Amino acid sequence: MSKPSNVFRSGFVAIVGRPNAGKSTLINAFVGAKVSIVTPVSQTTRNRIVGIVHRPDAQAVFMDTPGIHRPLSRLNDQMMTFVREALEERDLALMIADASAPFGKGDEFVLQLLSEYSPRTILLLNKIDRIRKTALLPLIDRYSKLHTFEEIFPVSALKGIGVQEVLDAVVSRLPEGPPYFPPEVYTDQPERFLSSEIIRESVIRNTRQELPYASTVLIDSFEESQTLTRIYATILVEKDSQKAIIIGEGGSRIKQIGIDARRELEKVFPPQVFLQLFVRVEANWRDDSLIVGALDYRSEG
Repeated sequence: MSKPSNVFRSGFVAIVGRPNAGKSTLINAFVGAKVSIVTPVSQTTRNRIVGIVHRPDAQAVFMDTPGIHRPLSRLNDQMMTFVREALEERDLALMIADASAPFGKGDEFVLQLLSEYSPRTILLLNKIDRIRKTALLPLIDRYSKLHTFEEIFPVSALKGIGVQEVLDAVVSRLPEGPPYFPPEVYTDQPERFLSSEIIRESVIRNTRQELPYASTVLIDSFEESQTLTRIYATILVEKDSQKAIIIGEGGSRIKQIGIDARRELEKVFPPQVFLQLFVRVEANWRDDSLIVGALDYRSEG
């Protein structure tokens, strides 16, 4: 970590990249706490998630964004709106690319967006623990010819390789200014939204590839006291067959979803969480403006 100075820096950093490149893992590594859910499937992040890093000499406000993709529904349109907003509001951008995956049209689309908004950008070649060292130089050379990056870092967000070096590089490029958030705040997400995301993470992990994009979670009731947090939530799906997948034989899967979610929720809302889950079929919810709008926690009034 760099030595504190009389200069205090603060600013907003947009993290952009293809789906499943490791953006959420990276922001959690920066913050040192879960602010963005992580699953094995792509396009898990549907919102612009803010994670805040506090240092004696700086405050870096990282904006995790949905994976950049071509929108096919109202939900996808909203996700891409979050990406564009983050790029408009940033002081700096981090492009994260999966070094273990072949370069493709998705990477070209990310670079196209960066060219459109022209932010100062640092490139992170993530998941280097999965590739041979000899593959790095050709990869760095390729990206260097396609875009002007201020620096390029090989990293493994999952294993913490290079994360501190990236953070130091980010802080050195932030403008001078006061902090935007008090020191005890590490995310701007309301508790209801954070709890819905943790439940959705459990749904995805327990259903894997069966319905990752067809479900979402709405919080019906959230009551918090010193000893117990009561959460009632509804899992929305689009078909009766998907509802059956969520519930499982004899209710076994929804029970496991609840157990896993409650375990994670109690890390955020100690000491104890009561969680009640319901499942409802809502055909084409991804194109329903009211439901999709409700998933944007910044629109809550």
